[in-house]
Amino acid sequence: MRLNSMRWTLVALFLVHAVLGALLGLSVDEAHYALYAAHPALSYFDHPPMVGWVQWPLVALDAPDFVLRWVPGALWLATMLCVRRISVRLACMQGVAPAPVVRWALGVLLLAPLLHLLGLGLLPDTLLMFWSALIFLQTLTLLDARAAQRTGPWLVLGLTLGLAGLSKYTAIFTAAAVAICLLRAHGWALVRAPRVWLALLLALGCVSPVLVWNMQNHWISFAYQASHGAGGGWHVLNVLRFLVLQCLAYGPLLLWGVGGAVVVWQSHSAARWTGMFFALPFGILAVLSGGGSSLPHWTAPAWICLAPFAGMALAQRSALGRSLHLHSWVVLQVVACVALPALLLSAGMPFMEGRVASVESSDPPNPFADVHGWDGAGARARALARAHGVSAVAVQNWTLASRLGWYARPLPVYDLEDRFDQFTLWAGHLPVGARVLLVDWSQMSYTVPVSPVSGTYGFAQCDKLERSSVQVAGFDVAYFDYYLCSNWSGRAQAQLRPAQAVQP
Repeated sequence: MRLNSMRWTLVALFLVHAVLGALLGLSVDEAHYALYAAHPALSYFDHPPMVGWVQWPLVALDAPDFVLRWVPGALWLATMLCVRRISVRLACMQGVAPAPVVRWALGVLLLAPLLHLLGLGLLPDTLLMFWSALIFLQTLTLLDARAAQRTGPWLVLGLTLGLAGLSKYTAIFTAAAVAICLLRAHGWALVRAPRVWLALLLALGCVSPVLVWNMQNHWISFAYQASHGAGGGWHVLNVLRFLVLQCLAYGPLLLWGVGGAVVVWQSHSAARWTGMFFALPFGILAVLSGGGSSLPHWTAPAWICLAPFAGMALAQRSALGRSLHLHSWVVLQVVACVALPALLLSAGMPFMEGRVASVESSDPPNPFADVHGWDGAGARARALARAHGVSAVAVQNWTLASRLGWYARPLPVYDLEDRFDQFTLWAGHLPVGARVLLVDWSQMSYTVPVSPVSGTYGFAQCDKLERSSVQVAGFDVAYFDYYLCSNWSGRAQAQLRPAQAVQP
């Protein structure tokens, strides 16, 4: 595949992402971060503010969801272009022809199923993918002794590091990789260079809104992330499960990057330590996964940085005429990349027919129903609230609050869970004696919180108003129940549990 055709492939996939974005509703995380933009702030409970800031102009203009999805699409495209430049730089530093390296480096990323989802929906990881690639590229520039003597390249590095820190807290791993690479290349004399300290001050200035917000809010974000990252009891089985999921999410072809990084290391070139852009964040997240706390998309920035090394190894393998099994992996990953959006668009139908989990059914949830029906549910919630004279909506899980908070806006949404989170900061706790519209979703259904003894917990009374079903391609995939509830006790149900656990 020629480089010009690769560029057209990137543009075509950007358009495919845009079309999918127009056909699918926002996921739970997307809706949560869109609400960031609807509530501008210096930072937020669970993440730094960049994921909300970049959407704020569009949300302020009341742009439709499909327009919001142009943001992650553009970031995905820009990330691929950065990887292209990194691949050229690394190939030239190793004395290798860059064209095949670029083709394979971009190819393995285009064949990674999860990266297409991050190009469709805006998550902090979508931002960090881009900044990590840009930081990697700038680090390669600063490996040159002449560039390292100039102030400009250091200021660019400081700016990109600061913007990465505004995107996600795990950017600290990328910053550590930068420090290792540059200190190994230029020695500890860097510590005495004023331009390095200027870059550091610029980075800290960029992330200062996060520090100010946390100082004003008792450092709750840092405390939450420390607890969230630690997870529970550490088990090696969790690490093995994490590694298997990584292979499925990103594809086996990217694993060739480990071999490519070893070749660069053995070459003793200026770039020999750049493998740390993958090894450091991936290794730390793999260890944290032992506590059950790592999610597959957290490692996306690390895989982005490994792709140029995979390009080098695969280009060499292909040049030796040993590419038959590589082509087999390409076919399998193409099938996975096509099947995943197809399942999302169809809500898994007809394979998931009958999977409408609820109190009335023991069926497990349908994982592909998640992005369907929420816009209609939000509109219906607004209509019922207006008809019954209530001014707020309540749900029993924060993931439900994210979707309804977005689609039922401007109605405030209360999360009835006994926990402190971003919704507590936005709406507070539901006042005692309140009367609200309670919404329940079949794929995460909860028992209605009505106390048999008035004032013990939950509401004194809840009357079911109606049920609306969600249909995709003629199949029922989920439904929403709406209740008019009154006289909130101020206490959540003692043992709130999903209704799927209740046998019919």
